[in-house]
Amino acid sequence: MVSRNEFVETLVSLIKKAETELGDDVIQLLREAERREDGHAKMIIQSLLRNAEIAKEKRVPLCQDTGIPVIFVDIGRDAELNFDIYDASREAVKIATEVVPLRPNSVHPLTRENAGNIPVVHCRIVEGDELRLAVMPKGAGSENVSKQMMLLPGDSDRIKDFVVQVVKEAGGKPCPPVFVGVGIGGTFDESALIAKRALLRDARKMNEFELEILREINSLGIGPMGLGGKTTALSVLVEVECCHTASLPLAVNIQCWANRKAFAVVG
Repeated sequence: MVSRNEFVETLVSLIKKAETELGDDVIQLLREAERREDGHAKMIIQSLLRNAEIAKEKRVPLCQDTGIPVIFVDIGRDAELNFDIYDASREAVKIATEVVPLRPNSVHPLTRENAGNIPVVHCRIVEGDELRLAVMPKGAGSENVSKQMMLLPGDSDRIKDFVVQVVKEAGGKPCPPVFVGVGIGGTFDESALIAKRALLRDARKMNEFELEILREINSLGIGPMGLGGKTTALSVLVEVECCHTASLPLAVNIQCWANRKAFAVVG
């Protein structure tokens, strides 16, 4: 039996970890970028690494934009639950807003009235009897430049160009070097979700197609913080799902240099 208290406490600690500590994959890719760069681009990467060190040491958020809390819950089909996951997630975020602390980023889309912090929670049923949790704080700078489009079945040769164009148009807005999540297939809505889920992967593990896109993005010369350099993106991560025979959904979800994420298993 997974208890509500255990779920809430674990989620609060995950939010704290995601907000204050970068994963080994992100740190390694930043260090590789530091070795690649020179001049002001190298100095920027060094500043990002120092920022990460201070945040981890002092247990404070990596960025003033603590983002919208995006929570992924994989529910084992044999898990026993006696609580509402969505309600418990909101409680955990409310606690984390005070203890981390988090900036209250959630507003009504039309009136702009502040609602504190309201998480976005994605649940799916998987094998097993545990809950697998992932937290991804998502800032507006990167989310605002993300894009989706519906291609035709014969347009697969346009995928790479579209991904590169999204990064090119974003320029320095999402605080590069960025991480690029790509979702191919599914439906209109699912392509965007799998593009975001792709960002949860180990960013160092890319296949040849992903590396090909990464090389083309880095040839743009946008560089760290949009001020020029060899490193515009640190990783490209592509996920694919089956789609309707008459469509080819494609989504690109951009993440800033601080690809914040944390994971835990409950139960």
